Amino acid sequence: MIRPVNLGAPCPIHAAFVAAWVGEQSRSLKAVSIARLLLTVLLLCASAGRGICAERILLNQPAPQFVRSDLDGRPVDLSAYRGHVVLLNFWASWCAPCLTEMPRFALWQKQFGQENLHIVGVSMDDDAAVASRVRRKLGVDYPILMGDVPLGKLYGGILGLPVTFLIDRQGVICARYQGETDLGAMEKAIRDLLAKP
Repeated sequence: MIRPVNLGAPCPIHAAFVAAWVGEQSRSLKAVSIARLLLTVLLLCASAGRGICAERILLNQPAPQFVRSDLDGRPVDLSAYRGHVVLLNFWASWCAPCLTEMPRFALWQKQFGQENLHIVGVSMDDDAAVASRVRRKLGVDYPILMGDVPLGKLYGGILGLPVTFLIDRQGVICARYQGETDLGAMEKAIRDLLAKP
């Protein structure tokens, strides 16, 4: 009897494979088909690089560093925020949940900025002019820079928006939120981080 291979930490793709394999345990399923399916799963995890399976790897690890110019041409160096709590938010103009949470982020920047919270937005739009219009319309005053595939890959591959990371004072990613999120829970996490030295 062929048994599924233990790939280590739980991975959505791995879990789906195991569920499909268990559900299809008929005698007609040949070992070659199983091997092909397993190879496909492994290739998907590998091709995701720092994506679906690797998103957990970023947690409790130093945040990937970058230096980019914001929409006003000012440099944003993530390492300059060491000693501060950072909310790093990947968003786009066409993403409704993104547009809903951005005014709340702007409020948090005003409310917790004195306690060393820094919010940095990363627009995944193709056009900086579009991102600038959204920023003005929503009254966002925290730095927004333009993202791209290489920056997204640094953060595990940004597949679906919004994606938000909380980075602690030591520069370590301590939380990752994807999609529509409970902003009350996120605010509590921010308050907890700000309360730590």
